[in-house]
Amino acid sequence: MKKIIVLLLTAGAVLLSCKNQKSENSQAKVTENMNKTIYDYKVEGLDGGEINFADFKGKKILVVNTASECGFTPQYADLEKLSKDYPEKLVIVGFPANNFGGQEPGTNKEIGAFCEKNFGVTFPMAAKVSVKGDDTAPIFKFLTKKELNGVKNTAILWNFTKFLIDENGNLIDSFISTTKPTSESITKYLK
Repeated sequence: MKKIIVLLLTAGAVLLSCKNQKSENSQAKVTENMNKTIYDYKVEGLDGGEINFADFKGKKILVVNTASECGFTPQYADLEKLSKDYPEKLVIVGFPANNFGGQEPGTNKEIGAFCEKNFGVTFPMAAKVSVKGDDTAPIFKFLTKKELNGVKNTAILWNFTKFLIDENGNLIDSFISTTKPTSESITKYLK
C-alpha cells in the first residue's frame, strides 16, 4: 500500500512539473510574440524589390489591404493625398489582396500600372498577398491577432481595412473599409 501511495505521489509531482513547464513555455512564447513589432517584417514589393518596415522607424505607418476593382478603390486618391500631406510623419503601405469578391485579379505588374495610371500612387505597394484564411501573410497575422500585436484582434471584412502603427512599430488601431483615409479618426494621430 505504501508503494502505491509513493508511486501516486511521484506521478502527481511529475505531472505537476510537466504542467508547470508547459505553462512556462507557453508564457515564454506569448512574451516572445508580444515583443514583436512591425519592424520585424520584410515583404516583397510590387515592383519585385523589398519593403523593410524597419526602414520606417520614427514614422507612423498606415497598412491597407487594397483592390483595384472594389467600390472602395477611389480611396487610393485619399491615401495618396494623406501620404503627400504628412510626408515627415507617415508612410502608407498598400497590400493588394484578392480575398474579397475576386476584386484584385491582376498580376503585380498590372496592379502597379493601374495604381499609377488611375491614382498617381507613389507610396510603397507590396506584392499581392492573402490577408485572411489559411494562407494569410505573416504581417497580416501580426496585424490581426492580439496575441501577436498586443493590442486587439481585427477581422478583415473587406478591402481597404486600415491598420495604423505608431513610431515605435506598435499597432495603434485598425479601421474598417468605410473609414476614409483622410477621416479625423485617422488624422487625429498625425497632428
